[in-house]
Amino acid sequence: MIRDAIAANWEREVAFLKAMIRIPSDNPPGNCAPHAEAAAAELEALGFTVEQYPVPEPYVRQNGMKSVTNLIVRKTFGSGEGPVIALNAHGDVVPPGRGWTTDPYGAEERNGALYGRGAAVSKSDFATYAFALLALEQSDKRLSGGVELHLTYDEETGGFVGPQWLLAHDLSKADYAISAGFSYAITTAHNGALHLEVVVRGRQAHAAIPSSGVDALEAATPILTAIYAERRRLAERISTERGIGSPQITVGMIEGGINTTVVPDRIAFRIDRRLIPEEQGEAVEAELVKLIEAATPATEGVEVECRRIMLAEPLRPLPGVERLVEAVQGPAKSVLGFAIEPTGAPLYTDARHYSAAGIPTILYGAGPRSILEANANSADEHIQLSDLRAATEIVALALEDLLSA
Repeated sequence: MIRDAIAANWEREVAFLKAMIRIPSDNPPGNCAPHAEAAAAELEALGFTVEQYPVPEPYVRQNGMKSVTNLIVRKTFGSGEGPVIALNAHGDVVPPGRGWTTDPYGAEERNGALYGRGAAVSKSDFATYAFALLALEQSDKRLSGGVELHLTYDEETGGFVGPQWLLAHDLSKADYAISAGFSYAITTAHNGALHLEVVVRGRQAHAAIPSSGVDALEAATPILTAIYAERRRLAERISTERGIGSPQITVGMIEGGINTTVVPDRIAFRIDRRLIPEEQGEAVEAELVKLIEAATPATEGVEVECRRIMLAEPLRPLPGVERLVEAVQGPAKSVLGFAIEPTGAPLYTDARHYSAAGIPTILYGAGPRSILEANANSADEHIQLSDLRAATEIVALALEDLLSA
């Protein structure tokens, strides 16, 4: 029954995803409320009742965005006494960048794939989850419990006005959560991330007489050297979670100086420090700040400031996750023809907010065998339509298993 329902709605599902891709929702700049409004209209056309939750503007701007409206769709089955499963996907996307061979908002079909920004991460799972829920309504099994679609818009800036905001405001009472996936794997753990801005201040002077100033770049050099030495040290620390690997540290941005002829009075750079699940964010931050302070030269006139931009804790498996893994593994083997295993991923996602709220969480949705195959967050991002259909079937069958009385 479920597979028949998915087959009957297949053309509508592809059209739905195309509509989602064609509406820009780049973050930055993060003006995502128009996409949410359009998504709500598309979902209502499918017969869903959509709750819209605009996030107050001051809180949105505090998190580096312009507008956010989160969406919830709720469906109760049977007596409603069974578990409630939340399905979370994000509609904000990174800007397209360069190198595309197709319009990033064109939703072009080519060789069995659909191209466009967000096609893989994670507008595809707007479609996966919505049409899995539609198909579940046609199940011939006795079901009891509930399913909620949580469609949010700030994953690219940390999920603080998306899933965390919904959970903090008691808008969901989910017992389990499945978050947007990016490959065939069932992801049960992932890295966290600390973004730290370091500002080194000195005093400008004419380059002909550099000793009359305080060179901020010269002062920043031993700090950068210490950071890259830390990278080598971190490589020796390996997570026990499969697929995670080691902590990572990268200086992703650097700026400063006034002119070629001027001793630079200010150098600023931003650090990306990836946390493995065994690490705690605040302890890592304190350790990194201590490293920077120790590497700062004791030169009169040099000042160093460290400021946290973002801290995203890792996703750590909770008791109960094995029930979600089991529910997905069965239909995945049937649909894909081979077994898929739980693993970790060396990036961070919104899934951690559900886990932090005590909700057992995995990531699973539309995607290829690996995230690299989809060009996710790169030029020519795409999803194979066969992968979208497979994920829709697997998620619908997993929900049927979880809600079977």
